[in-house]
Amino acid sequence: MALADSKLKQLLEPVVESLGCELWGLDLQSGGKTKLLRLYIDRADDSIGIEDCEKVSRQSSAILDVEEAITGDYILEVSSPGMDRPLYELAQYEKYVGEDISLKLRFPYEGRRNFKGRLRAVDGDEIVLVVADHEFLFPVEGIEKANVVPRF
Repeated sequence: MALADSKLKQLLEPVVESLGCELWGLDLQSGGKTKLLRLYIDRADDSIGIEDCEKVSRQSSAILDVEEAITGDYILEVSSPGMDRPLYELAQYEKYVGEDISLKLRFPYEGRRNFKGRLRAVDGDEIVLVVADHEFLFPVEGIEKANVVPRF
């Protein structure tokens, strides 16, 4: 997690929790004049509704503005992580052991950055991913982006 993301998480996590939700993760994207901050909120029973997103959006926006946590113009989006939820932390990976995930590495491994397979285990600060009967061990810090692949 980038330093800016970590500071934003520290600032916003208590706000989200005070509203009865969990801050699943956040993405701050800078491009052009306007930044985009996406907050993913969840609940143990996966019952996030539009009202929850609205409350979290109002409160988070107020805190961000008062603290001047983001310089310049920004857009704030708040949503549920969804079925194809992004994975940010080891505890989240542990929750989805046995599920299919797709991931993009920060740097190529064996000539590629994108992998899709079954998450077999979490070992220390690394994940074990099985792709076509081949096991890969990836450090979580080397993963740029990971998402659960939903089953239908």
